[in-house]
Amino acid sequence: MPERTSYDPGVPCWVDLSTTDKAGAISFYSSLFGWDCHEAPQEEAGGYTMAYLRDKPVAGIFGQDEAQQSQGVPPSWTTYFATADADATAKKAEAAGGTVFAPPFDVLDVGRMAVIADTVGAVFGIWQAKAHLGAGLVNEPGTLSWNELICEDPDAAIGFYRETFDHEVETFGPEGPDAYRILKVGDNGIAGILQKPADMPAEVPPHWLTYFAVDGADETVAKVKELGGSVMAEPFDIPDVGRIAIVLDPAFAAFGVIKNAQPAS
Repeated sequence: MPERTSYDPGVPCWVDLSTTDKAGAISFYSSLFGWDCHEAPQEEAGGYTMAYLRDKPVAGIFGQDEAQQSQGVPPSWTTYFATADADATAKKAEAAGGTVFAPPFDVLDVGRMAVIADTVGAVFGIWQAKAHLGAGLVNEPGTLSWNELICEDPDAAIGFYRETFDHEVETFGPEGPDAYRILKVGDNGIAGILQKPADMPAEVPPHWLTYFAVDGADETVAKVKELGGSVMAEPFDIPDVGRIAIVLDPAFAAFGVIKNAQPAS
C-alpha cells in the first residue's frame, strides 16, 4: 500500500538529501513534487528539514556542515534500510566487509541510525525506527518509489547485502554483467543492482540512486529544467516497469524519476 505504517528489516524506508544549498533544495523539490517542508525545531536536529506530502513524511533535507563542504563532498541522496537493531546490523555489515562510517547513534527520540559503506564503496544508512517510522507514503507521485545500486561489481555487492540483511536475489535480463539484479525481502523486490554503464564517467563512484514516482516522466523532466536542474538521461521506457529519467537538481544531486507502469502498491 502507498501509506506505510511499518517496514520489514532490510527494506528501504527513508531517503534524505545532503546538500550545499538547503534553501535552494527546499524550493526546488517543493516546486517539483509539491512537498510541504518543515525544519525540526530542536536545536540538536541541526536544521534537519522534513518534507511532507498529504501530511505524511516522505523525505529529509539537510545542509552540509563546513567540514563536508571544505572536503568537496558532493550533494547526494542517501538510502536508509530498515532494521530492528541498528547495532547488530552494523556489526553484520562490518563482518561482511563493509565500513561503518558513523557507528550507531540515537537521533533524539525518533530513531537510531548508522552510516555504512558496502564492499563496493556505496554509502547507505540503516534506520531503527522509534518515533519516526520512515516514509509514511511511497509509490505515489512525489514520493520514494525505488532504490538502485550502481556499481562495477554487482556480485560482490550481492554477497554483502545477503550477509547484512539476508536479502534474496532474483536476476532479470541477459546472462552476465548486464543482468539486472533485484534484492528481495520475502516475495517482494525491494531494490535493484545495476552494472555501472560503460558510458558513465569513470569518476562517478558506486552509489545508491533514489527514484521518485511521478505522473509523467517527460513533464517532470521539463519542470526540472525550468527550475534550474539538468538531465543526465532523457526519458526512456522499460517494458512492464515504466518510463524513467535521471536528473540533477540545481546543486547537482542526482535522482531518478519514474512513471510506473503498474498501479501504486
